Amino acid sequence: MKRIFGVCLILTLLLAAPLSAQPPENSSASVSGISDFLSGIKAAIQRNLGRPYVWGSTGLKSYDCSGFVWRVMSENGILVKRTTARKFYMMLKPASKEEQGKFGTIVFFDDLKHMGIIESPRSFYHAQVSVGTNLSEMNSFWRTKVYGYRRMPLP
Repeated sequence: MKRIFGVCLILTLLLAAPLSAQPPENSSASVSGISDFLSGIKAAIQRNLGRPYVWGSTGLKSYDCSGFVWRVMSENGILVKRTTARKFYMMLKPASKEEQGKFGTIVFFDDLKHMGIIESPRSFYHAQVSVGTNLSEMNSFWRTKVYGYRRMPLP
């Protein structure tokens, strides 16, 4: 029982800090920290682009959609259990309207069967069955499949 409580407490602490939280007014260190974190997310994405899709895979040579997101988070100090898109959606905090189009927000599709990481309001990164890990346009096909958005926690 104590072990379950400890795991829940750690997970709660990991997920408590919002990605887009505004640092205190005179806190250049906080702004720098968030900027460094987002640079790390971008670098991890770039390192893992172009890999083939393999269901259930977490890399380094192939990925499925949740494995790709998990790998990017893991490489940046966000230590969560490898899980499915549906479970990621349930454990992460909702993204505000403003966060939905910002880099690093996690987007979920197709009744929680697929997920990716927002690049901009017009594009997102994901592991796609037919293409592998890539940057896709947020076109009408994908927009109609969006289920919701969640914040990527800070490490």
